[in-house]
Amino acid sequence: MENYLHEFMLIFFSNSRLIKRFFLVFIAFTLLLTIALKQSFDITAEVIVQSKKLSQTDSTSSLSTETDKFIPTSLADMETESNILRSSSLTRETLIELISEGSFEQSESLIKKIVIKPIKNFITSPLKNHIINPIKEVIGLDIDPIRDTSLDELLQQVLKDLKIETLPGSNIILITYSAADPAQGTIFVDRLLQNYLKNRQNLQSNELPQVFYEQKKLHYKDRIDELENSRLAILEAANASDPAEEITFRLNAINTEEQSLNIYYDRLLESQQWLSYLTEKLSLAKKSANANFTFPFTFKQTIGNIAYEDREIKDIGEKLAEQIGRFNNASLAFTSNSLPIKEQRKQLGVTHQQFLALVSNRITERSKELDIIKSTIAQKTARIEEYKARVKALQEIQSKLRQFDTEIDALHKAFFAYTQRYEESLGQNIIDGALSNARILSKPYEPAEASFPRPMVIIPLGILTALLLAISLGYVKEFFDHSFKLPGQIPEHLGLPVLLVIDAEIEEQHNPHKPGTIAWLWYWIKQ
Repeated sequence: MENYLHEFMLIFFSNSRLIKRFFLVFIAFTLLLTIALKQSFDITAEVIVQSKKLSQTDSTSSLSTETDKFIPTSLADMETESNILRSSSLTRETLIELISEGSFEQSESLIKKIVIKPIKNFITSPLKNHIINPIKEVIGLDIDPIRDTSLDELLQQVLKDLKIETLPGSNIILITYSAADPAQGTIFVDRLLQNYLKNRQNLQSNELPQVFYEQKKLHYKDRIDELENSRLAILEAANASDPAEEITFRLNAINTEEQSLNIYYDRLLESQQWLSYLTEKLSLAKKSANANFTFPFTFKQTIGNIAYEDREIKDIGEKLAEQIGRFNNASLAFTSNSLPIKEQRKQLGVTHQQFLALVSNRITERSKELDIIKSTIAQKTARIEEYKARVKALQEIQSKLRQFDTEIDALHKAFFAYTQRYEESLGQNIIDGALSNARILSKPYEPAEASFPRPMVIIPLGILTALLLAISLGYVKEFFDHSFKLPGQIPEHLGLPVLLVIDAEIEEQHNPHKPGTIAWLWYWIKQ
């Protein structure tokens, strides 16, 4: 079996010097091309062409939505708008304006400045003045006048760099201008769009009666001002800015307060039940004997999911239990009238009274807490009633404002229509009482990066191309090289035996320079 990889590597390394040098030369050419190529920035803008709106009544009739007819744009309309944008007269007018303002200068490439322009200047001035024109004068032909063609050349260059196209399947026209100076190109495209709207307006505008529209416009304006002032007075009297938003806020506040109030009602009921229960048990505890200290409540307080125990009640309860235990033990050993029994009975009575007094204090605290809950419930109830009264007042104001808004909206529509007609009569809008159906969808902006050349694209493609061309060149050289390189090729192609092979080994030369230096790189290129 043939080893194709071995053949490939054999050809590659046998022509490595040629491949390496061609690869490096092509890489250098790519880098030089990236530096030498003139930068170009794409400035884009978009124009949208909307449906046409044609009035179906005369100028003195009332304006309503039923009297207007909308006609969608067609391919012919889009082509017409594109032709207006790409017309030479529009571009020439824009260039003349910018050049007179000093905002536009022709940018020329290096080759054009050094080679083409000097040759052209020589042909158009000295050669024509001293050779061509005298010969024509002798022959009797008309002499060509020398005129300044710089503006025509600039116009042709701009038209070449200006691309105007309709986006497929849409009513949007895309304007793209490739310029060497992004700021200058942005100014040009912006001025081109302004002149386009002006020229289009001059082409399609017509004169309409101004006095009628102006009177109606002023009448509606006064009426709108009167209604707006009345509406503002109502809002100021109610001390409100947006009733709908405030009503929503108040309703949310009422809902929150009612939820909190329900919680306090539950707490009130629970506290009342516990208070009556504790009062009853305290009364029974006071009537019981001193030796019966057990109280059926621990006075624990639960906050969240954590229960906090009353430390004072717990300590005195443990003390009372301890004394009762000692008293019971002593009563087994002594008589009831003995001195130890009397002393312990006295201590037990004191501790029992302290325990009952402490329990009484806790019940008093519960009573105070119950009063606080009742006052909080009363406060929240009053606040809810206040919120409800405010909501009712705002709803009445909102009803009045809705009437004002309905009338104001109707007047705004009529005012807009008459203002539109009045502005059209001054020549600022287009087509028979309708707004211009052409709009600037996106204005041009100065790009931050050049669209051409792109080093991050050119350099990798150049490296890949250089590698492929270098390898291909090595294969071409190998294809046209018919000399024998291996002993096995002689019997294969000539049919003669090989008697002796003298192998002349070439001593491998090492790079004497330090790796990474310029001298090392130059030696590697030469080898």
